[in-house]
Amino acid sequence: MIELIGEIWQTMRRNKLRTSLTGFAVAWGIFMLIVLLGAGNGLLNSQTVNTDRWVDNSMMVFGGQTSKPYDGLKEGRSIALEDADLVSTQTRFTQHVDRAGAIIYQGSVTIAYGGDYVTSSLRGVYPMDAEINKTKLVAGRFINDLDIREQRKVLVIPENQARELKPGNPYALVGETVRVGELAFTVVGLEQENRSRMSTDVAVPFTTLRTIYNRGNRVDRVAFTFHGLESERENEEFEARYRATINLGHRAAPDDEEALWLWNRFTQALQMARATNILRVALWVIGLFTLLSGIVGVSNIMLITVRERTREFGIRKAIGASPASILRIIITESVVVTGFFGYIGMILGIGATYYMDATLGSKPIETGLFTATMFVDPTVGLGTCLGVTAVLIIAGTIAGLMPALKAARVRPVEALK
Repeated sequence: MIELIGEIWQTMRRNKLRTSLTGFAVAWGIFMLIVLLGAGNGLLNSQTVNTDRWVDNSMMVFGGQTSKPYDGLKEGRSIALEDADLVSTQTRFTQHVDRAGAIIYQGSVTIAYGGDYVTSSLRGVYPMDAEINKTKLVAGRFINDLDIREQRKVLVIPENQARELKPGNPYALVGETVRVGELAFTVVGLEQENRSRMSTDVAVPFTTLRTIYNRGNRVDRVAFTFHGLESERENEEFEARYRATINLGHRAAPDDEEALWLWNRFTQALQMARATNILRVALWVIGLFTLLSGIVGVSNIMLITVRERTREFGIRKAIGASPASILRIIITESVVVTGFFGYIGMILGIGATYYMDATLGSKPIETGLFTATMFVDPTVGLGTCLGVTAVLIIAGTIAGLMPALKAARVRPVEALK
């Protein structure tokens, strides 16, 4: 084996330019494959981070506008959700619904503490809001059931707003009294800042906000978690039943999809998973086709090598060399050239992904209204490197197979003419 490697090395030294150009094509193909996979992973990871702000098995319900006449009423009516819709969600769909709650909003309020103040909006919520939106607290607690029953004037402030209200020690704001308009509220918790949302609301008990601002029986949104809906078809069937029930309660057509808007985060997650798989396959296909150009170059070089060494192979066979040994020489040389330059391309590609990670990885992009992360960990893992190694070995074998078969078929008499 050592003699074989030495022979291959001598052949490569005799044809430095040709070997270098061929190796560059292979290295470039592997480099682009690694970079594409790394960039794709960065995009996919960022999507995962940006969509991991809520539980997948949850649904948000919004009132819409009727798009067709029904029950003697014309189209174009606005549908406003009410307490009855929340009750229907909780009682008529117990087979799938776990927990349900409602949300109402009150915009543009001034929250003051001492001489500092912020302008924000209030979000009246139930305790399950923290679960459904994966709210993370850095201090204190969230709204609880007792707050709802007793209509307590308590609130949970985002961490960044707490810094403005108490710059020296924002976490000491928990337990303090702040003024919301003309009313006194007690801060019971600080919510971790989430700048990926276009707005940051202050959470207060749903019943408190409704009573203070005299919102009657109206709700802005209904939210609930569910179970037992594992496929897209099951979710579509549930949505149709749910929409028909709520629509009929507002004298709207049961199949009017404009009257009631449903944001099903589970089907969104399924669609994202499909898109992710398609993107991964596309990246591999593009990278492999880029690598294919390098493989074709290696195969052409090996054909030239076989032509140049025809006499040598004829002599080898004349003195007893078997066709298998000739095959082994050509294929081994092809694998060595492909593997050597391919690993150079792989190392450079991995270096490029780490550079992307250092410069773009987890770097937030400011849009003015919210912050988005475009790349998260744009690198490739060990599994990908092992996969690329297998591709290199297979590519080298394929590239050398046809030239090797041609060399093995050389007849000694013809080679020695």
